[in-house]
Amino acid sequence: MKAVLIEKPENTQSVSVTEVTEEQLPDGDVLVDVAYSTLNYKDALALTGKAPVVRRFPMVPGIDFAGTVAESSHADFKPGDRVILNGWGVGEKHWGGLAERARVSGDWLVPLPAPIDLRQAAAIGTAGYTAMLCVLALERQGVMPGDGEIVVSGAAGGVGSVATALLAGKGYQVAAVTGRAAEADYLRGLGAASVIDRSELTGKVRPLGPERWSGGD
Repeated sequence: MKAVLIEKPENTQSVSVTEVTEEQLPDGDVLVDVAYSTLNYKDALALTGKAPVVRRFPMVPGIDFAGTVAESSHADFKPGDRVILNGWGVGEKHWGGLAERARVSGDWLVPLPAPIDLRQAAAIGTAGYTAMLCVLALERQGVMPGDGEIVVSGAAGGVGSVATALLAGKGYQVAAVTGRAAEADYLRGLGAASVIDRSELTGKVRPLGPERWSGGD
């Protein structure tokens, strides 16, 4: 099967699309046929070697995936089940989703809800999952749409974009902060009530008033 493989034989990192065998896959009690894996910022760091994301070599990157169970000895999953995975050190310490198959612990998997297909799950991905956790955290703290603006930093990025859309869809007034002024129309299209150029805040300490909350990526 094909996989993206990061190797570092003598302190020089190399990346290739190559053939690996099922026997090379790390230990786990569920084997998954990977349908989709997204490309996250952490994956980019792993592939370029710009930061020490990868803890073991060789490594298949891909911090998330959506797919179908091929084999399982885990009590909660059987062949044919559709599953998703986010995090758990996959793509860093354990071979990840940028391969045709992945073998992982069933404890790391989440059953895919019936209304969502594999492609949609991958489109939401780790960025969407993280953004929704942020929104839920605000709601748990009792923040209501009428309480004032919600500041989303890094708003044009993956997490920030989804957070902006989710919050706006729930009726919150979103102030989107971005370092890419050219994305202002894009952010307003997601529902941002205002767009703040990050340069306006650089080097300034501006404590947020009680009506402002910060979030995003």
